[in-house]
Amino acid sequence: MRKTFTPDEQAQLIAVAHDLAQAARAETLRHFRPTDGIGADNKIDGGFDPVTEADRAAERVMRDILARRRPDDGIYGEEYGVITGTSGLTWVLDPIDGTRGYMSGTPTWGVLIGLAEQGAEGRPAAPIFGVIDQPYIGERFVGGLGLARCDGPLGPRDLRSRTTAALSDAILFSTFPEVGTPEEGAAFARLAREVRLTRYGMDCYAYALVAAGQIDLVVEAGLQPYDVQAPIAVIEAAGGVVTDWQGGPAHLGGRVLAAANPEIHAAALAVLAG
Repeated sequence: MRKTFTPDEQAQLIAVAHDLAQAARAETLRHFRPTDGIGADNKIDGGFDPVTEADRAAERVMRDILARRRPDDGIYGEEYGVITGTSGLTWVLDPIDGTRGYMSGTPTWGVLIGLAEQGAEGRPAAPIFGVIDQPYIGERFVGGLGLARCDGPLGPRDLRSRTTAALSDAILFSTFPEVGTPEEGAAFARLAREVRLTRYGMDCYAYALVAAGQIDLVVEAGLQPYDVQAPIAVIEAAGGVVTDWQGGPAHLGGRVLAAANPEIHAAALAVLAG
């Protein structure tokens, strides 16, 4: 059974999440768009998976806040690994989702903060609450614990995903055109042929657009828990559906299908399954 919270506990958790987002926003903007370019280390052989000082600094400042405000909670972070807590809750941190975009100066990267019950081996269970924050635009999407809200340049708004039912009317996003393995890419290509419009390269901001009622589908593969925990919470709070490509749980990453509503989700799932 999912953990329940008193109103005061909910308010505290939400406040901590906003404080994490604010701290990471300041840290990421401090390093953004330098005149001499952003230096990055490569985390993998045979490809390019960049990490910058901004990634590390943003995660450090969030971990510092949690050490003071929520010392008994666990942490599952992209840059500094796992801390197993004793409270039964885990904060899932992606300090910059979309480091390639961040390096390029685009405004579509974001800070992802998820809150989940603690699962086996310190891994997070399904998310309870999530934040997608875009610091440069100054736009923040939150979902869970009774909230589905966005605040930014257009002012505060409720989040509500679209009601599109037919794939022929749908807008589909993915970060990379190749979408994982050749097999996964072929499945995505089948779906792309069925929809009205396909666009690429938005990283976590595409998931925010599903929750905001602007697009219908995001399909990706090879994701990690810190890539999806916050988007799942925000999209589900807005009325959407997020699963893997078989319709199962997606909170640990892998192949992810995010959809604006159950009808368009079912239609997309059928195409991905071949």
